[in-house]
Amino acid sequence: MHSSHEFQPKIATAVFVLMLATIWLVLRGYHGLLGDGQIYAFQAFAKIHPHLASDLYLQNTSQDQFTIFSPLYAWFIEFLGLEHAARLLTLVFTLWFLGAAWAAARTLLNRDAAWLAVAFLLITDGAYGGSGVFRFAEPFLTARLPAEALIITSLACFFRGPRHLAIGIAAGSLLIHPLIALPGLLLLLCLSVPIRVGVIGAIVCVVATLIVSGVATRVPWVSNLLPVMDPTWLNVVQERSQFLFLQLWSFPDWELNARPFFYLAFTALALQDIRISKLCIGAAVVGATGVAVALIASALNPVAILVQGQAWRWVWIAAFVSTLLVPATILHIWDDKKCGPLCAILLISGLTLPVDGTACVSLAILFWLLRSKMNGRAGVFFRWIFIAVIVAIVGSIVAHAWGIVVSAFHASRGIDAAQLHDIFGSKIFAALATALIWCCIRSSRRGWAPPLLFALLLAMSILMLPAAFKQSRALASATEVAEFSDWEGAIPPTSTVFLTPQRDVGTFVWFTLQRPNYSAVDQSAGVVFSRRTALEVQRRSQVLLPVMDPNWKILTNLRTSPGKHIIDVATRPLTAATFNEICTDSQLGFVISQQDIGIDHFDHQSIGAWRGWKLYDCRQVRSPAQVK
Repeated sequence: MHSSHEFQPKIATAVFVLMLATIWLVLRGYHGLLGDGQIYAFQAFAKIHPHLASDLYLQNTSQDQFTIFSPLYAWFIEFLGLEHAARLLTLVFTLWFLGAAWAAARTLLNRDAAWLAVAFLLITDGAYGGSGVFRFAEPFLTARLPAEALIITSLACFFRGPRHLAIGIAAGSLLIHPLIALPGLLLLLCLSVPIRVGVIGAIVCVVATLIVSGVATRVPWVSNLLPVMDPTWLNVVQERSQFLFLQLWSFPDWELNARPFFYLAFTALALQDIRISKLCIGAAVVGATGVAVALIASALNPVAILVQGQAWRWVWIAAFVSTLLVPATILHIWDDKKCGPLCAILLISGLTLPVDGTACVSLAILFWLLRSKMNGRAGVFFRWIFIAVIVAIVGSIVAHAWGIVVSAFHASRGIDAAQLHDIFGSKIFAALATALIWCCIRSSRRGWAPPLLFALLLAMSILMLPAAFKQSRALASATEVAEFSDWEGAIPPTSTVFLTPQRDVGTFVWFTLQRPNYSAVDQSAGVVFSRRTALEVQRRSQVLLPVMDPNWKILTNLRTSPGKHIIDVATRPLTAATFNEICTDSQLGFVISQQDIGIDHFDHQSIGAWRGWKLYDCRQVRSPAQVK
């Protein structure tokens, strides 16, 4: 039999694992194929249905040509189905990411701090780029997720000893997602050499980028080897993917991407550990180099390969390392009687509250640097400020929860999973709850706290499951595909389909009808990789002007409707005249619309959201000359 002394630490470990699971369920979960997950799903889907390769997104150079992820994903889709494959792989890669992060943290920190580090990675969103367009450990499946897991695995291997293996793993991850893997590989190379060598390498990289950008339009052989985006191509890319160009970033964008560097600086100042300091400096050098390269690429001559390289993504490795080390930093500074607790709450607030995080950590750095000049009275003053901040945070959490409870009471119904999610789903609540759980476990490992916490977390996880695994719809389900078998049979495999007004980003045509799209927002995501694609997207939008405004002009729409996360494109009803006009384009095969325009069509009669929608064949109104 095991003694209680052996059994209690196992319960403590189980509590920490269950704490991470609860945080994931409350703050992240899995809600189906979202965001870029739909694009990667389509790339894999096209491997199974080759006729989809005629879609404009895949016709020319696209991101699918730089990864081996799509055929691997396609194998799982064939075996499990699209939704099941996406869900399984998302969970597997997320567990891999978290396990690798724990292993990496454990090589640098003690066991308890490593658990807190992983918890903080789940609590914070890890956003980076313009408009926070990307984040690490996203809750949907893309090639970025396994690439991040591989890079963090290589980081853990590097600190554990087999450095050649670590560099080999990082190099191998280039085959999954080169834009994510490259900064991880560069970080390992920086850690393998003295700091000054890494800094010199970064300077050389920036200078080389500056030289290439300067001579690309002046030296013929360079311009042939490294072409510059012409104004037409550049305009389409800027309109569709404004986050690629740093001169188009707003102040909040710059604040978001500068934040990790300030956190790295504070950690290096506070911990003063040789390995951690070098890791912080290396991550900062890689991230800053990426920003400098991207700024040159976007603000000077837009050399195509430099813009496509999206070096600003290198900030992700700085964001990851800074977040991983925040808990250890907080534990270290907490005992400082002058400003430790205040600096700690500033660090937490900067990552979990809707405030200027860079300002919070900057204040923490200032207080920490000035602490040697503070007297006892200043320490008392800062402790009172800390208490006031805590009271304000707890008060806002209680007020928010009370409002939800009162609303449910007045509606004469109980608290459901979605409302529990609203109560417990804030980042600051998760951070404070994690700190409380950690303190209870650490102070009473052999007492009553671990079993009680285990039971409470288990109950919370069960309650959160319905809200954590909620899907609005299932893509490519057998039921939905069968429902539209009549339309699918009427549309030739390589014929394009246009949906007006558009109800999604293109997934209905891709996954339900399993046909190429004529024009959809997601379809234009790859314009940065191909001039031909960009020009064709622009041409098709001109063809569709009688029925809708261009759906790829996201920059213009953001400027006219600031603060909106969903871009609404103005549409106009389909008529016989406009149908005849848009069908003059031989690339357009079929049109789906709710409007009855007096032309023969395939009416959808099944009960559901698509009841009454009509499928029109452009061949009815197209002359033989136009068909040619």
